[in-house]
Amino acid sequence: MDVKNSLQLTTTSGAYDDDGRPKRTGNLQSAVAHIITAVIGSGVLSLAWSISQLGWIGGPIALLCCAIATYVSSCLLADCYRNPDSITGKRNYSFMDAVRVNLGEKRTYAVGFLQILSLYVTSTAYVITAATSMRAIMRSNCYHEEGHDAPCKYGGNVDMMLFGLVQIVMSFIPDLHSMVWVSVVATIMSFAYSSIGLGLGLATIIKNGRFMGSMTGVQTANVADKIWLIFQALGDISFSYPYSMLFLEIQDTLESPPAENKTMKKASMISIFITTFFYLCCGGFGYAAFGDATPGNLLTGFGFYEPFWLIDFANVCIIIHLVGGYQIYSQPIYSTIDRWCSRKFPKSTFVNDFHKVKLPLLPAFKINLFRFCCRTSYVISTTGLAILFPYFNQVLGVLGGINFWPLAIYFPVEMYFVQKKIEAWSTQWIVLRLFSFVCFLVTMMGFIGSFEGIIRAKLS
Repeated sequence: MDVKNSLQLTTTSGAYDDDGRPKRTGNLQSAVAHIITAVIGSGVLSLAWSISQLGWIGGPIALLCCAIATYVSSCLLADCYRNPDSITGKRNYSFMDAVRVNLGEKRTYAVGFLQILSLYVTSTAYVITAATSMRAIMRSNCYHEEGHDAPCKYGGNVDMMLFGLVQIVMSFIPDLHSMVWVSVVATIMSFAYSSIGLGLGLATIIKNGRFMGSMTGVQTANVADKIWLIFQALGDISFSYPYSMLFLEIQDTLESPPAENKTMKKASMISIFITTFFYLCCGGFGYAAFGDATPGNLLTGFGFYEPFWLIDFANVCIIIHLVGGYQIYSQPIYSTIDRWCSRKFPKSTFVNDFHKVKLPLLPAFKINLFRFCCRTSYVISTTGLAILFPYFNQVLGVLGGINFWPLAIYFPVEMYFVQKKIEAWSTQWIVLRLFSFVCFLVTMMGFIGSFEGIIRAKLS
């Protein structure tokens, strides 16, 4: 049997997909796990603070509007996985591939820069958050033993470096297709600490005997400070649904049939519904428990002191989730670098050869020297940036400004126009243009407010 007939046999027998790649095995459940891992991360911990800045009216409305915008965007983006037909067309393996096919080479460079920047800064934010949770565990035990007025201050640089060391080891995972188990564990952890934060907030409300907070949020000394804080809160909320930059990479793991776009739309609806419910509960109960004194990070800001063991457990869950979340956001960068270097240096043994390694007490595994050096350098750089700018809420707000409108709104809308051949000035064209413009205004407010917060924190 010749090679052509052999390939045809394996393709028809289900060993390969229509593009000649190994059969994809992802399904609705794995897509939901990947999305929740990408979405419920460090952002959920800042939502109580964000709602405290906007108040009982503005906070929930902003959160629901962001959820609706993200779902609309995900439906548009799901139809761009294949081109020109959304069900039978050629696959786009990544966000950049879809932009290149639909919008041309120039805008591909722009989206590539924004996507890599967003993924990179998100990884940096995860280093900051993990170190914050590590310090919170030490402080929780210190407060329990020495009282709530004890200084209990710890540096975060060593914690960040420890987290970076773990990520260097985790970077041996070859690609996103091999990470379903990581996403499942991370999803369980995210539900665990979100539920703990929700429960502690509810218990505090019961203890207080009333709901704290106001309709307009935290009062400030002057109007300018209030505006800056509102802008920063909008940036934090827009960061709460950051998975659009990974959307097509996740969709590329799905089996077919059923059609990938249908599965992905359903997965997005389920994931956004679940996460929005948790966001409203965690943010709302946190604000109701502490009012104007709501901490920037619900589980590490020490609005809660007891039971100390439960706070410790919640922060352990956060750390485990962030270990997986860091990899989810780093893998697209790794794969982009791997593909580019393989095409650029096809004969390089350093780039393309794998070496078998056997360590004591561990199964044998293969290592590529280029991947090891490149991924280690990446982890070191994100850790270094986190040490330089360790500002939790402000960094999240800047991230929201970077990725919400350009990656989650503008490019999906523009690609959808091309994919579906939407005529200019038609009803659908006008509605989507207005939708994009409103999201742009919100994004700019969040970015400006958060950037001002970073400068103020750095200079203070």
